[in-house]
Amino acid sequence: QVQLVESGGGLVQAGGSLRLSCVASGTIFRFEDMGWYRQAPGQQRELVAAITQFGKSTYADSVKGRFAISGDSTKNTVDLQMNSLKPEDTAVYYCNIHIRTRWGRPPNEFWGQGTQVTVSS
Repeated sequence: QVQLVESGGGLVQAGGSLRLSCVASGTIFRFEDMGWYRQAPGQQRELVAAITQFGKSTYADSVKGRFAISGDSTKNTVDLQMNSLKPEDTAVYYCNIHIRTRWGRPPNEFWGQGTQVTVSS
């Protein structure tokens, strides 16, 4: 069993920064694809940033140049550095990691519980 725990959310003024962290615990053989999603009230969950096990990252157009995703498989963590925050970045942020729990088995997808980010104008 694998659990993901997020931290780092909170209230920040527009233009400020936050760093979200996601730590995985449990039976972990290897991280594969990792990502951060967000969901604002009344909207669908959307992908914000993703990074492969090989370090290739992609970003939603709305956050390019402001957010940076990083993963550390030795520490079982994936972080999201968010700079120049805007009120429209307000949402619940979820980490998502595809993890192989054992050698030879396909990866399973795991989600964190979500952390609230609120950006005031």
